[in-house]
Amino acid sequence: MRHFRPLLTLFGTLLTAPAFAQTPAQAPASATPPATARITGTVLDSASRQPIAYATVVLLKADAGPADKPLTGVAADEEGRFTISKVAAGTYRVRATYVGFRPLSRTVTVADGATVSVSTFALASAAKELSEAVVTGEKPIVEVKPDRLIYNAEQDASNAGGTAADVLRKAPLLSVDGDGNPKLRGSGNFKVLVNNKPSPTLARNLAEALKGMPADQIKSIEVITTPPARYDAEGTAGIINIILKKGVDRGLNGSVGASTGNRNSSVNSSLNFKKGKVGVSTSLNTGGWYGPQQFTRDRTDYAVGDAGQRQQPTGNLHQLGEGRYGGQWYYGTLGIDYDPAEHHSFSLNGSINGGGGFGQQDIFNQYAAVANPVLQQLYTRATRELFSWTNQELTGTYTRTFATPRREWTVLAQAARNGGTYGYRLNQFNTLTAGDEANAAYRERSAGRTPGAEYTLQTDFTQPIGEKQTLDVGAKGIWRHTASVGDIDGFTPGQDADFVPLPSRRTDFTYDQQVQALYGIYGFSLGTKWNFSLGTRAERTALQADFRTTGTRFTQDYYNVLPNGSVQYKISEPSSLRLAYSKRISRPFIDYLNPYVDSSNALNISYGNPRLNPELTDSYELSYNTLIKTATISISGSVRRTGNAIESVRLPTDRPGVSANTFANVASNAFYQLNFYGSVKPLPKWELSGGPDVQYITRTSPTLGIRRRDGFTGGLNANTSYQLPKDFSLNAFVYYSLSTPNLQGRGGANLYYSIGAKKQLFKQKADLTLNIQNPFNDYWAYRNNLDTPYLTERNEYRNYQRAFRLSFTYRFGQAQQGKQRKSISNDDKKGGGGGGQKGG
Repeated sequence: MRHFRPLLTLFGTLLTAPAFAQTPAQAPASATPPATARITGTVLDSASRQPIAYATVVLLKADAGPADKPLTGVAADEEGRFTISKVAAGTYRVRATYVGFRPLSRTVTVADGATVSVSTFALASAAKELSEAVVTGEKPIVEVKPDRLIYNAEQDASNAGGTAADVLRKAPLLSVDGDGNPKLRGSGNFKVLVNNKPSPTLARNLAEALKGMPADQIKSIEVITTPPARYDAEGTAGIINIILKKGVDRGLNGSVGASTGNRNSSVNSSLNFKKGKVGVSTSLNTGGWYGPQQFTRDRTDYAVGDAGQRQQPTGNLHQLGEGRYGGQWYYGTLGIDYDPAEHHSFSLNGSINGGGGFGQQDIFNQYAAVANPVLQQLYTRATRELFSWTNQELTGTYTRTFATPRREWTVLAQAARNGGTYGYRLNQFNTLTAGDEANAAYRERSAGRTPGAEYTLQTDFTQPIGEKQTLDVGAKGIWRHTASVGDIDGFTPGQDADFVPLPSRRTDFTYDQQVQALYGIYGFSLGTKWNFSLGTRAERTALQADFRTTGTRFTQDYYNVLPNGSVQYKISEPSSLRLAYSKRISRPFIDYLNPYVDSSNALNISYGNPRLNPELTDSYELSYNTLIKTATISISGSVRRTGNAIESVRLPTDRPGVSANTFANVASNAFYQLNFYGSVKPLPKWELSGGPDVQYITRTSPTLGIRRRDGFTGGLNANTSYQLPKDFSLNAFVYYSLSTPNLQGRGGANLYYSIGAKKQLFKQKADLTLNIQNPFNDYWAYRNNLDTPYLTERNEYRNYQRAFRLSFTYRFGQAQQGKQRKSISNDDKKGGGGGGQKGG
């Protein structure tokens, strides 16, 4: 232990537990030669050529039988690399195994003091084993790994021509509500990454941004419920990592495609090339979305007594909204990789993502006051909203490896600029329906913008300590600036000559955030059965906001120490148990903080709360993974507790008939969840994956007078595919969830299903795909309710999901997988999972 004590002292404030010395398993007493040799190698997935982290590698006698015990063994690191040290001269068999993959063995001969590098272990998926043959060119739709679930979107034909929102609907533990907002394990508090790095566009308005990312560019979705300390500590429910298709090994390859349908359309392309030490990857995509929208709302207002108890009704509100929405998006990427020498590599990646859209809706409003006829209201508002966004990102990475296996140093830097515009125009008519603009009783218009920039610098270093210990340390700094500037003008015919500014409703808000972090992770193995990871992340946050409209400012500066750790026990080669703990933080971002008042729905206004505090969550998870013949099974139980949760709350206002929606630290929440997920091949050409989850939720809020609100919820996710003769295939998917207990009511149930058929053409160089979504119902009615002392409300939003999409993709050249490179992941702010406010 003396040889690494100085490193532990340096990072003593980070590590949560002392390092434990260990003695590698010794060779049998009969092994007389000195144990001075080493065996090194790498374990990869044969289909994707990606590393298999934590694969088990054991050393066996050359003539060992099935019942013989290994002489020694190690666990591969996160890059799939392994080193077996203190090996005596002789001939052996080296065997690599991992849950869900077929074991692979190689014979190796070593001499005294030599270091022998064995050929790469390319493990084939066990789910592809058919009689004596193994098909290695295709991955299962869902993979189960110790620390994450992976949905291989490129293997699902029904995604062709869709968007990222369509893909996220099908990933394990995920759902998408009627407004297009994803949820992870029923929670909107998570972080979305793209290739392990953040996208400011996603942070600003996730629901709209997902429509602007083509499904054809998505390779897989990784669901990480207990991220380690190297990730930013944001997202109490976990991380959703969207992995895009990227990279070539040599030559020229690419693809072109187009799709059309009644809900969206797109044109997609990619071009990749590598020659010598330089590789280039590009993509360019554009498309649009469109459809109808409709909602109804019925609300009863009540008087409230001095003790907070509900009294007699004071009024009833009925609203009916109908309209359309649509928009266009574009998405382009450029990546350059340069490997000048064996242990040095550089990469430069840039992207641009933007677009715009509209929402057109007529909202009929009728408010009947019980005791005061003066407050009676009947009018229709015709509103047209416009919004746009643009985001540019540039990321540079330098990676330095060493002759010592598993030792690595990386430096990463990212610069991102993002911005958006928003606005609306409304005409109010004192009639049952909207009319001509010239007959409007009141008119209003609003325009604003949200400029922003983000800069990140990060460095990571991995130091192996012997063959079974690893120390990871790193530092990171993020500097963000964002703002919201908006004006509102009103015009009342007969009172005003023209539009006049409404300064009391203007917003002029700037927000600066700095986050500095240090982390350390100590990983070690005990024998071949136990793997441990102990880590801590220490973060400093500095905030400054300036509200120019009110002349007020505020600053915050706070520190957080966020430990986490995991232990994995391998029951047998295909089965393992994993226990993990993490403390995570959610910092509110501009969608939650922006005080801009959205009055497009005059009787239900919304605004942010600039004085929110971050929320802290303790997460615990116990999971069991195994392989039974061709079936991969994952069962996990988890608990998440948050003491100062940021909740969306409905509050009364001083204006009769008007309620407000905002955010506040007002609740203590606990989520108890049991998840089952499995993948199986009942027949050689038929694959099934999916499973149920059950969740019990408790919420309390003394601030709102809620002693306890609890209840069960659950869901079912199922995906199936079948390979037909002559290059035909079929896919089907279904997701259903029960209603969810919220702090002030219950959320709605959810149903989404789709079927797809694919035909490969031109010697499997092209795909023609037909997808049909929700064919048996025109829309799904998302119903939710609110229940507070001062109001009860029933809402129904109709999501018109019945859709068809016809897609064609043509591939040229040889598509191969490039070198895996690290990337920045700024997953540290709350806002990615919730959609937020328009105009935010």
